[in-house]
Amino acid sequence: MEFNEENAAMIPYYVHEGEMVRMERMNKRWFVAFIVVLAMLFATNAGWVIYESQFETVDIDQQVETGDSPAVVSGTGDAIYGYNPTDSKDTGEETGNFGE
Repeated sequence: MEFNEENAAMIPYYVHEGEMVRMERMNKRWFVAFIVVLAMLFATNAGWVIYESQFETVDIDQQVETGDSPAVVSGTGDAIYGYNPTDSKDTGEETGNFGE
C-alpha cells in the first residue's frame, strides 16, 4: 500500500501540536542532562589532576656493587641479593643462594 494523502490518517492539529510540545520538553531535558554529565566529567578530571599534582615523582638511578653475588635495587631502595633474572620462579625476594 502506497502512502498518499487519500489513505493518510487524519490527526487533529491540536494532537500534533501537543506531541510536538512534549517532544520539545523531552529534548530540553536530554540536553540539560547531557550538559550536566559533561560538566561532571570535566569536574572529576580536574579533581584527579589536582589530586595527582600534589605528589612529586623522583626517579633515582643506583648502581650496586656486591662483589660476586648479583643484586637488584628495588623500588624502595632495598638491595635484593641472590636475584636471578633467568629463574622463572623468582619473586624478587631473597633466595638464599648468594652467587653459589
